[in-house]
Amino acid sequence: MSTSKRQMRLGAFIMATGHHVAAWRHPEAQADAGLNIDHYRELAQTAERGKFDLVFVADSPAGWDRAKDPEALRRTAQGAHFEPLTLWLPFSQVTKHIGFVATASTTYEDPYLLARRFASLDYISKGRAAWNVVTTGADVSKNFSISGHPAHADRYERAEEFVDLVKGLWDSYEDDAFIRDKESGVYLDPDKVHLVDHKGKFFSVAGPLNVGRPVQGYPVVVQAGASEPGRELAARTAEMIFTANQTFEDAQEFYSDVKGRLARYGRRSDELLISPGIFPVLGGTEAEAQANYDHIQSLVHPSIAWNILARHYKGIDLSGYSLDDPAPPCLIIPNSTKKPPQAGFRPGIAQQSDAAPVLSGGRHGSWPPDGRRNTRADCRCDADLVRERCCRRLQHHAADPAHRLDRFRRSGRPDPAQARPVPARI
Repeated sequence: MSTSKRQMRLGAFIMATGHHVAAWRHPEAQADAGLNIDHYRELAQTAERGKFDLVFVADSPAGWDRAKDPEALRRTAQGAHFEPLTLWLPFSQVTKHIGFVATASTTYEDPYLLARRFASLDYISKGRAAWNVVTTGADVSKNFSISGHPAHADRYERAEEFVDLVKGLWDSYEDDAFIRDKESGVYLDPDKVHLVDHKGKFFSVAGPLNVGRPVQGYPVVVQAGASEPGRELAARTAEMIFTANQTFEDAQEFYSDVKGRLARYGRRSDELLISPGIFPVLGGTEAEAQANYDHIQSLVHPSIAWNILARHYKGIDLSGYSLDDPAPPCLIIPNSTKKPPQAGFRPGIAQQSDAAPVLSGGRHGSWPPDGRRNTRADCRCDADLVRERCCRRLQHHAADPAHRLDRFRRSGRPDPAQARPVPARI
């Protein structure tokens, strides 16, 4: 048995007005949170005081498609929010230790510009930047002057090339390339500046980047894909994975599978942190937490509940159902990367009980919040139960112990032995 110290890493996944789709309606909620800089600053500073390792924001490069569901658009607060890299810049000046994870798409971003922005954030935050690599599942192609949304396999093939190119650009300057000798008048050693000279299937970039090598060497690379190519990309390139597994068994399978892929890339098991997400609803007792949860559930408008159900029952006409009807079986969607739900329904959409699952206990105000698993044992518990389940996760290795996220707490660069080969010289 290992005697090494085990330490849980904590990240705050911030969603403007909250992860619950109706959270903005709560009497104590900041309804304009998505565009309220003071709100985000308070959250970031609170997370740092609470010894969190990082704060994280998800992002999509485009907003709502009005034609799809105007009623849902009218009642949802999650459509308008700050661009992540811009958001984190000011908070890097009012915090000292916490890391900043910003989401950026490899499908709809440019690698040179993205490398430049993340390198800049790493300098400005003194080595606390991280990039959450996403391929963007939603079709937002109409906003980017391209012919259409790439297929899943094509998005991940592009992502593989994109990540390698960005890392190559971050290596444009060696650590000691800048001499800055005022007496001799020599500012830079050209022999320590390198071209990327990349010509691939998707990109052609010469380099070098016009920002020095980031403080960390590379900002921390984070990933959240659970599909087969997503797992492979994470095993090869990521230092941290966000997960949202529905059961301990699924979490353990994911953990073992991804960790098992690392050796083929010459990586150790402890070089990749797997970080499962939870959606806690708190109370002084379990009864209080239950009451708090029931209240926020009661704020979900029926049109939003049906909109969420429709997204998870694609291909099924729900117009003949009420929210008290037994849940129909879910279809397996072609090209879907998600595992089909067990028992004929998706946990978190249908309520779970000893009887046949129903779409929702509508007349009791129990609406589905966001499509994630939402059973009593997982989302409504007091502090003692939270501690118990967190310990159980560690014992079952559904989450990782200590990891190199201490990079956020220092200004040094990674071990040079881990660095990429130096690109061609100018």
